[in-house]
Amino acid sequence: MAGLIRREDVDLVRERARIDEIVSAHVTLKPAGVGALVGLCPFHDERSPSFNVRPSVGRYHCFGCGEGGDVIEFVMKMDGLSFTEAIEYLAGKTGVQLRYEEGGSARPREEPGKRQRLLEANRVAAEFYAEQLMGPDAAAARAFLAERSFDRADAERFGVGFAPKGWDALQRHLQGRGFTQAELVASGLMSQGQRGIYDRFRGRVMWPIRDVTGAVIGFGARRLFEDDQGPKYLNTPETSLYKKSHVLYGIDLAKREIAKGKRVVVVEGYTDVMAAHLSGVTTAVATCGTAFGADHAKVVRRLLGDTTAGGGLQLKSGASLGGEIIFTFDGDAAGQQAAVRAYGEDQRFFAQTFVAVEPSGMDPCDLRMANGPEAVRALVDGRVPLFQFVVRSKLDEFDLNTAEGRVGALRAAAPIIAGIRDTALRPEYARLLAGWIGTDERAVAREVSRAASTPSLREAPPTQGARGGQDGDGRPSGSSERPTTGGVPQLPAPDPRDPVARDERLALVAVLQYPQHVPASFDTLGEDAFSVPAWRAVHTAIRAAGGAAAGRDVSAAQWVGAVLEQASETVAGIVTQLSVASLPEDREAAVPAFVEGVVHRVLDMGLMRRVADARSRLQRLDPADTETYQAAFEELLRIEAERRTLRESASA
Repeated sequence: MAGLIRREDVDLVRERARIDEIVSAHVTLKPAGVGALVGLCPFHDERSPSFNVRPSVGRYHCFGCGEGGDVIEFVMKMDGLSFTEAIEYLAGKTGVQLRYEEGGSARPREEPGKRQRLLEANRVAAEFYAEQLMGPDAAAARAFLAERSFDRADAERFGVGFAPKGWDALQRHLQGRGFTQAELVASGLMSQGQRGIYDRFRGRVMWPIRDVTGAVIGFGARRLFEDDQGPKYLNTPETSLYKKSHVLYGIDLAKREIAKGKRVVVVEGYTDVMAAHLSGVTTAVATCGTAFGADHAKVVRRLLGDTTAGGGLQLKSGASLGGEIIFTFDGDAAGQQAAVRAYGEDQRFFAQTFVAVEPSGMDPCDLRMANGPEAVRALVDGRVPLFQFVVRSKLDEFDLNTAEGRVGALRAAAPIIAGIRDTALRPEYARLLAGWIGTDERAVAREVSRAASTPSLREAPPTQGARGGQDGDGRPSGSSERPTTGGVPQLPAPDPRDPVARDERLALVAVLQYPQHVPASFDTLGEDAFSVPAWRAVHTAIRAAGGAAAGRDVSAAQWVGAVLEQASETVAGIVTQLSVASLPEDREAAVPAFVEGVVHRVLDMGLMRRVADARSRLQRLDPADTETYQAAFEELLRIEAERRTLRESASA
């Protein structure tokens, strides 16, 4: 059994793995001041971005839920990996050759962390299926694709393959590559029978399903042969890699365009994703064997950067403020039910939600075959607001030619209108509803008002819907750091409105992030220089790490790491918070002067406290004790002179 990974290799991985690149695979990050990035936290559901990343120090912190750490901890928490597995994953991405204790040799191929082995098994399987597609036994698979206007280049672009009809073709291939039966079952590629394991997918067209990083985590398979008694579509079962409620097919191809264009198009199948992308709709994704749900919404929102307070408003140009979520459904009853389910998820978005339904009921794949790529683009561009579609679908259930039908339609549609999150839109939709039903606007307004005031009738309000302002760290105004970080109790944070506490905090942020600009006099401060207990504890860790002078000789990441090594468990989370926090100064050229200024303020406050203490001591002394009194008086003069010198240097 190989031992621990060498410390120097861990440090090299941490140094080479850019935290902004790793985080950006999961979260859309935006600039937030000099050297800082901010986005929606991937660890909890939020509407206002409070997840801060500072690449120069290689750390992140969420000012909403308190999660924070370095790139290794991010991968561990995001992907559910152990420390060793996270190091191995990042080493693979950065080209670091890991060495292990007990001899220092590289860990043998059969011994990496379990997750990496499962990912490798899926990757090899994807290559195997893709190779089989061009073989003599895959004629039916090639015909299936050709009938849908997909050629060989299209299949290669999306990694489409073919699973042979035999019971052990993939099993023999993977075992020949060194994978164990236990690994193959854990990957979902094999099923366990009474006589042993066998290939889960046989005689099917195969689509590799990838996560946002592009790693293959599972497969979707479509039946080809009549003697196949299995379901029409078969997916990888739930595994440690594949969670269907979190997976979106095509997300690896669409993620950059989604973040860039602030639009995501949700289609219903693998061929629909292919057809959409090949038609120029490069933000298309699809769920895998399940309806679009809350966890899918979180994935989409993080990529959209769905944070605009004015989101959900469609502009005259046709664009939508805050981005767009466009659902494509069949025009049948099942499609209408899917739209109603999607309506329930609308409350999770600031972005405007739409539905795109082709009148004849064709999906994007059929539409591309029948009318060409431009028809697919026209379908998406011809989207209608989701609320409008849901209301009109509900009205279709009633006979509006009768009084009873109109009353029933009003009672069914009013709760939908009442559930619109933007209250300013409700009167407009109520007016439209009156026209669609053919009834009095005042009657509709009364029914909508009644539904809005009756919790059992209206849609549940959105959770965590803070749309308020934010401070420099991207957290809601007036909030303070949480008392826990990753479950570890933390020192209580001070009142953010306290000007002294605020200046002390800014000084520590400056020292951790820009030690090269910190005046040398900072390192002369004593252990009682900071009045706030939390800040005093951080200052103690800074002094133990060698002070700002030590930080000038190493990289920003190494400096923060050195301070963290000196910090206790209860202080480490605070150090991480401060190391990623944004400074009020957002002009890079002005940062040195700003840093010097905030540090001087703290030095000045410390000297003011010392002056006050010296005066108090002098007042308590008996002037008759000439020697003691004179010494105390000279100490007061010395401190005041030191303070004058500090102020003169600050104003120079």
